[in-house]
Amino acid sequence: MALVVEHAIDRKRQHEVVRALAAFLPEHALLYEREDAQPYECDGLSAYRQMPMVVTLPQTEEQIQRILKTCHALRVPVVARGAGTGLSGGALPLGDGVLLSLARFMRILEIDPVSRTAELQTGVRNLAISEAAAPYGLYYAPDPSSQIACTIGGNVAENSGGVHCLKYGLTVHNIVKLRAFTIEGELLEIGGDGLDTAGYDLLALMTGSEGMLAVITGITVKLLPKPECAQVVLAAFDDIEKAAAAVANVIAAGIVPAGLEMMDQPATRAVEEFVHAGYPTDVAGILLCESDGTREEVADEIRRIQDVMEASGAILIRASRDEAERLRFWAGRKAAFPAVGRISPDYYCMDGTIPRKRVGEVLRGIAEMEKKYGLRCANVFHAGDGNLHPLILYDSNAPGELERTEAFGGEILELSIKVGGTITGEHGVGIEKINYMCLQFRPAELAAFHGVKTAFDGHTLLNPGKAVPTLARCAEFGRMHVHAGQEKFPDLPRF
Repeated sequence: MALVVEHAIDRKRQHEVVRALAAFLPEHALLYEREDAQPYECDGLSAYRQMPMVVTLPQTEEQIQRILKTCHALRVPVVARGAGTGLSGGALPLGDGVLLSLARFMRILEIDPVSRTAELQTGVRNLAISEAAAPYGLYYAPDPSSQIACTIGGNVAENSGGVHCLKYGLTVHNIVKLRAFTIEGELLEIGGDGLDTAGYDLLALMTGSEGMLAVITGITVKLLPKPECAQVVLAAFDDIEKAAAAVANVIAAGIVPAGLEMMDQPATRAVEEFVHAGYPTDVAGILLCESDGTREEVADEIRRIQDVMEASGAILIRASRDEAERLRFWAGRKAAFPAVGRISPDYYCMDGTIPRKRVGEVLRGIAEMEKKYGLRCANVFHAGDGNLHPLILYDSNAPGELERTEAFGGEILELSIKVGGTITGEHGVGIEKINYMCLQFRPAELAAFHGVKTAFDGHTLLNPGKAVPTLARCAEFGRMHVHAGQEKFPDLPRF
């Protein structure tokens, strides 16, 4: 991977596109001067930047439809953007394309407490859904750490999870309908109100498609009743591998916690200094394991969780005493990213998923990589489903550190593949991990992905160059990288 170098904007082409869009968009909804467009030059992966040729801020579906039809006619690429909190460069704009912001689509259209659904526009914040459903005793389960800011449309695009995805599933498990427009401006209504719909499961196909198939404008989500109560066990370990083993032991005991999270000592210390969540800082790592349900169910499950933690070698076990302490424990976990940002000029958040039983092995591997690359790494992740979030600390102003950081991150992804995992869990591929798709998938599989893409977008105008690499790109990546690692990964494809 390499830092994206800004490409010069073709002013003649820009003028042509602006003139076509200005025919139906008001002046305030069309940005193209550098000072106006610069806030859109990156998403949460700020190491990668590119000025967009044009930014549009539509307010109606009709405007979105006309933007897409115009761009299709002019063969102009389009990148859809929600809140810009994504961490894989999925909303990185193009110097020859239109950035379509959906920030103004923030209406909650209906809360239906009988069917337990909510109909939303794509720009509604994740947390706002639960806030709106609260008077009915309902909530929306997926809760990414960025839920205060991230939008439901972005959650669908990346198939986001959160700390409670172990029990309640990812975004794909919590939506029932979508409204979306193809690049040609055709409206698609996908899914339905029933438990199943006829035909191919296009709802699942669209979820996690990273804006490459259509532009989503509306989502109907499932709502769940708020549990009667919830309680968290905080368990501390003097050895990170004991903590990793405890994760597998919890699941092996037949317990499916509402959440099961791990943080190592660097992450725990950073969080405690920032949030004062009540975490011990003199331990190798901590687990947060939550139970929810009726009071009787929770009491029984918390006792069983504590027994597993003790048998796994925990040196400290503490159950939250009240709701305030439970929320404080989770506030610390959800503040891990900004907490680490306070102790390092920059950090690079990786996102791989591995089998639970290999967590200890992978953490050992990451510790060795710290020595190899001369960089610190704080580990915080959804331990219950093996979704790692190593935070590599670096200084972008120090010569060579970004390149070492990218190599470090790439090696983590390689290790994730080697142990039977995958290169992403919830952040998506975007531009950040696109080369590593060449390691995880073989040419025939990538060709099938491209076949799906062209079925929806024959001219490949929606978010081009993201998520699914071309075979030519894989061949180049193979020449530079894969052959050098064949001894370590003999089963990787040869190009």
